[in-house]
Amino acid sequence: MKGPLIIIGGGEDKEGERTILREVAGRLNGGKLVIATVASHEPEGYFEAYQRAFSDLGVTDLVEIYVKDRSETLDPAKLCLFDGASGVFFSGGDQLRISSQIGDTLIEQRVRDLHMNGGVLAGTSAGASVMSETMLVKGTSGESYKIGDLHMAPGLGLVRNVIIDQHFAERGRFGRLFGAVAHNPRELGIGIDEDTALVLEDERFEVLGSGCVYVVDGAGVTHSNLAEAEPERALSIYDIRMHVLSSGDAFDLAKRRPTEVPDLKKRHAIEAQSVG
Repeated sequence: MKGPLIIIGGGEDKEGERTILREVAGRLNGGKLVIATVASHEPEGYFEAYQRAFSDLGVTDLVEIYVKDRSETLDPAKLCLFDGASGVFFSGGDQLRISSQIGDTLIEQRVRDLHMNGGVLAGTSAGASVMSETMLVKGTSGESYKIGDLHMAPGLGLVRNVIIDQHFAERGRFGRLFGAVAHNPRELGIGIDEDTALVLEDERFEVLGSGCVYVVDGAGVTHSNLAEAEPERALSIYDIRMHVLSSGDAFDLAKRRPTEVPDLKKRHAIEAQSVG
């Protein structure tokens, strides 16, 4: 049975309540955690920061895996780091480093095997973006989306049919997520604020942390100018739907709906009867 995915928008609290890291620790049940610092060009300090943050949360068996070049993924000593592990945590940096350095390697296979056998997979910032099948790698923040200003690439595909963006409200990334959904309307766009995470199990996720998770659904879009307009033109898109979820809220990816919300058709029928 697959383990949980804990997908973090970056900037998770490492010194105070540590709500998100506490959730990771609880899921490990005292087991070994592999900190994957592959996303960073300069990984020094990342591992030590997580060692300190996890030290009194019951996670004392931590190891770091870093890959400077793809050839290192064949190193038996690096593969052995996964032996007996209960989880893997991908730190921040550049998501293209993760996909290009470990994609379709024995290291990626060890990560997948651990997940398929119930292990915890967590990722923050770049480590969050790489979880999806298609990942955002570049695009302007803080302004309206221009049609030519978006770059996407294959991710690890640990969660299907979504595109994940992080540092979301803090960096004003609404425009580029709308653009990503305009390109791929069958996929849900998910934007995650800093110090905020979603915990995904069996097509359902719950939100925890201090910010929000934004779910952008393009299935009902009736028009966009994506295919006709010049690259420097701003995107226009009609009838796009967005849900804003905060801590404790949950979302069903299969139904594309928040959970525990009223059935709108049933509610309208009841209202019609009461009027009649």
